[in-house]
Amino acid sequence: MNLSVLIPLCLAYIGVMSLLAYYGYKKTTSEADYLVGGRNINPIVMALSYGATFISTSAMVGFGGVASIYGLSLLWLAFLNIVLGIFVAFAVFGKKIRRLSLKLDATTFPSLLGKHYDSKFITVFSGIVIFIFMPAYTSIVLIGGGRFLQETLSMNFNAALLILAVIIALYVIGGGIKAVMYTDAFAAVIMLIGMAIFLFASYQAVGGIVDGHQALASLKSMVPDSLASQGHQGWTSMPELGSPMWWTLVSTIIMGVGIGVLAQPQLAMRCMTVNNDRALYRSVLVGGIFIFFMTGAAYMIGPLSNVYFMETAGQLSISVAGGNPDLVIPKFINTLMPGWFIYVFTLTLLSATISTVSSLIHVQASAFGEDILKTLGIRSVLGNVISPARLGVIVGVILSVILAYLLPGGVIAQATAFWFGICAAGFLPALVGAFYWKKASRAGAVYSIITGFGVSMFGFLFLHEKQSVAFGLSEALFGKGYLLAYPWTHVDPLFYALPLSTIVFITVSLFTSHRQVEQEDIQTERVNVR
Repeated sequence: MNLSVLIPLCLAYIGVMSLLAYYGYKKTTSEADYLVGGRNINPIVMALSYGATFISTSAMVGFGGVASIYGLSLLWLAFLNIVLGIFVAFAVFGKKIRRLSLKLDATTFPSLLGKHYDSKFITVFSGIVIFIFMPAYTSIVLIGGGRFLQETLSMNFNAALLILAVIIALYVIGGGIKAVMYTDAFAAVIMLIGMAIFLFASYQAVGGIVDGHQALASLKSMVPDSLASQGHQGWTSMPELGSPMWWTLVSTIIMGVGIGVLAQPQLAMRCMTVNNDRALYRSVLVGGIFIFFMTGAAYMIGPLSNVYFMETAGQLSISVAGGNPDLVIPKFINTLMPGWFIYVFTLTLLSATISTVSSLIHVQASAFGEDILKTLGIRSVLGNVISPARLGVIVGVILSVILAYLLPGGVIAQATAFWFGICAAGFLPALVGAFYWKKASRAGAVYSIITGFGVSMFGFLFLHEKQSVAFGLSEALFGKGYLLAYPWTHVDPLFYALPLSTIVFITVSLFTSHRQVEQEDIQTERVNVR
């Protein structure tokens, strides 16, 4: 690779991003500007920012690599990404979030729930969950960007992580959500161009759409025994119903991420940044097209890489990548594409990494400064040296970089599903109740959120094989890696945590809603007497 071309190109890219971040900084004059963009962000900018935040290196690199193993069945996730992640998230949930946040003057996701249910506990607890667990998701996005730079530029992985982290921290500290969204929108355009070219070139390399899919179907006889025993039936078919691969694909990858998108704090906040419902409706088309090209492309390119590598190297993609699915897409690009495209895709991956991580860090910082410290009455940290939100940026970046060093290889898709799943189980019932159920009570929301997160964490620590064995807590306490036999070892905790948290929410609300009304009436009478 000609670094004399790539380095000036990257510097020019960083220059444009820096100018946009500076523009956002100059437009940020109030707390509302820093947190929700003054609620007047252009709908196209919002849609592109939402899409760029949603689609990170976890989708392009991590899930693209996973698709090389599971096949075209991951297109079901792309379908859910568009239907739930765009249409429902914007046109249905989005307008509810926008209206409720405006009514309550809420500028963060935890404060939206906390103010609606009149519960400081919900605000603080949700903020703590975000600040503690979101770095796990943030770190795997950094890993995706770092792995690509490692493969493409032969850069030291540790150096790549640090460079990305420093750039992102500077953007978020300076300009808040406006800087994040302006740079996101520019990044989204780069990402869309890069993935569209990559998809076209991938089909061209395998003989076109018809021949490529026929060749992929013919590879069924090449499925390794280790995958066949787990239920793999070829790259154009779903895994065998009820098999370990089927449970992992459906419960963790498709449903975990597909449903979890509706309760993502960093995505919900985007809906608070526009000034009317019409802006959200306008965002649906732009967001849908973007997600179609980004997720659909990644989930088609991954399986097709097997055809290409079998023809050129006599091996499946995962073998070429040394068993690490996170390296499949970088190796496919470096082998297939001309040098000029590697330059373009380097910018694409940088865009995906910077856009997503900057949004995640902004949410973590808001959770730390607004939802935890401010709610608890701690107005300043370190005197007047630095604000709580900006301190949150620094702490969030440090935590994410540390986890990026500690997490094992091939973890991108699993960590994404983990974060999306615990958010759905913990937040979704209370969020839906806030929109549509007048009898939803404070106690119901509190116990539902605790149940959702508690059961999810229990499942990951003691039941779901990949995480429970990796954490080692079950082995230390009970002498075995997981407590229950198959299929519980492969059923994602979302499958039982979300129904349980929903049942708890409904049951507790039914028993306590009348008491809450009585208490509010008593408080109103006292105020009137005074």
